[in-house]
Amino acid sequence: MALIRKPMQLGNPAEPAKAVGETWARTMGGGAGLTGGLTQTEMDWKRQIFEQVVKGLDLSLLQRMDDNEARRQIHETCERFMSQAISAHPQATRQRIIHDIQDEILGLGPLEALLRDPSISDILVNGPNKVYIERRGKLEQAPVFFDGNRHLMTIIERIVSRVGRRIDEASPMVDARLPDGSRVNAIIPPLAIDGASLSIRRFPADRLNMQRLIEVNALTRPMSQMLAAAVRIRLNILIAGGTGSGKTTMLNVLSGEIPPDERIVTIEDSAELQLQQPHVVRLETRPPNVEGKGEVNQRDLMRNCLRMRPDRIVLGEIRGSEAMDMLQAMNTGHDGSLATIHANSPRDTLMRLESMVAMAGLNLPISAVRHQIASALDLLLQLERQEDGRRRVVSIDEVQGMEGDVITTAQIFRFERRGIDTEGNVVGFYTPTGLVPKFHERLRRRGIDLDVEIFRPTQELLR
Repeated sequence: MALIRKPMQLGNPAEPAKAVGETWARTMGGGAGLTGGLTQTEMDWKRQIFEQVVKGLDLSLLQRMDDNEARRQIHETCERFMSQAISAHPQATRQRIIHDIQDEILGLGPLEALLRDPSISDILVNGPNKVYIERRGKLEQAPVFFDGNRHLMTIIERIVSRVGRRIDEASPMVDARLPDGSRVNAIIPPLAIDGASLSIRRFPADRLNMQRLIEVNALTRPMSQMLAAAVRIRLNILIAGGTGSGKTTMLNVLSGEIPPDERIVTIEDSAELQLQQPHVVRLETRPPNVEGKGEVNQRDLMRNCLRMRPDRIVLGEIRGSEAMDMLQAMNTGHDGSLATIHANSPRDTLMRLESMVAMAGLNLPISAVRHQIASALDLLLQLERQEDGRRRVVSIDEVQGMEGDVITTAQIFRFERRGIDTEGNVVGFYTPTGLVPKFHERLRRRGIDLDVEIFRPTQELLR
C-alpha cells in the first residue's frame, strides 16, 4: 500500500512544521496505536520517543521525500533517541516501536498493520477502542485501538483529504478510497451517535479469475464456461446480491472475459473496479460542495458516457434513476454491458429495476418499463454470502421476454442447499436445471462451441 506522505495538519496551516508536529503529538497522545503485547512501561517509552521524533524532524521535508527515504529518516531518528535513553528494551520491541511511529507519521497509524494483512477483507472501526476485522467471511475483534476520538478523526481526515473531500459537522459522512483501491466509508457525529465510525472494504491484491472462483466453490466449471461465453457474445448481464455477497468481485471476474481490443467505460460512486484491459476509461461521481453545488451523479456520468464511444459500459452499482439510462443504452446498441444491483432474488431484481426506473420521473406505464427491462437484460446472476462465510452464485437466470405484462425468466443453474454440517459449513450442490438457454444457438452462430451436456442435471456435493 502506498503511504500518505503529507502529515495531517491539525493546527493553523501557517504554523511551522515542528509546531504542527507538537500539536499532533498532543492530540494523539503520542500515537500509541497498536498494543502488540507492549507493556505499559514500553507504551510510555514509545510515547516519549514519538514526541521527540516529531519535534526533532522537519516534517515539511518528509513531505517531499519518497516513502522509503522518509521511513529511513524516521528510523535513524528513533534509533538515536533510543540510544540516548539507554533503554534495556529488547531489540524486537525497539523495532516494533519504530514501525509504529513510522506508520503514525506517514501512514494510517494503527490501521497500517491490518492493511498489510492480505487475509483481512474488511476493517470496521466502531470507535477508538472497538476495531473489528473480517477474515474468511467471519468477524472478529482486532487487538488494535486508537488513542482517543481525536486520533481516530485525524486518520479519517487524512484518508478523505487525499481524494479531495472533506468531513466535518457540515458534511458528516463521506465515501472515499485508499491508494490500493480499498473502499472507505466514514460517518461522524452528530450522525454517528457514539462517535466516529470507519469502514474499509478491501479487495484482493491478486485479481481473482474464474479458475480461482471454481477452486473456492463459488461456482462450477460449467457455470464459468457459460458465463465466459455470454460475455464474449456481448450479452447484457446484471449481478445481484446482498451487501458483501461478492458482486464487485464477480463483476471484475466477468470483465476479464472482455476482449482487450474493446473500449470500456466504467461508472462508479467510488472507484473500486480493477479492470486489466488496456483501453479503460474510469468515471467517478462527485458529491456537492459546501454550497450544495457541483454534484455529478451516476445518471450524469451515464449520459456523458454515451458520447464517449464505449464498446462496453460497466456500471459499478445501479442505485437510482440511472437505471433508465442504462436500460436505454442496452437497448440501443451498447450490448455487452455489465452492472450490479442490491437484490435478494432474481424476481426482486426485476422489481427493484422497475422502482428505480420510476425515479427518473418519466411517468412511463409499467408495461412499457417491463418491456424495456425484458429486451435489455439477458442474464441475471444471484450471489449470496452464506452462514459459513462463503460467497456463492446461487442462481443464474436467463431473461426470456414477456408473457402478457409479466417478464419471464428461466433458471439455468442453481445452488441446491441441503443443510449445515457439524462444523457450520453449508452443505449442498450446484446443478443445471436441464433447460438450455435461448442464446445457445447464438453462441453456435458466433463460432463458440459450448457443449449442451453442461446443462444436463447433476448432483455433485461440494467438498
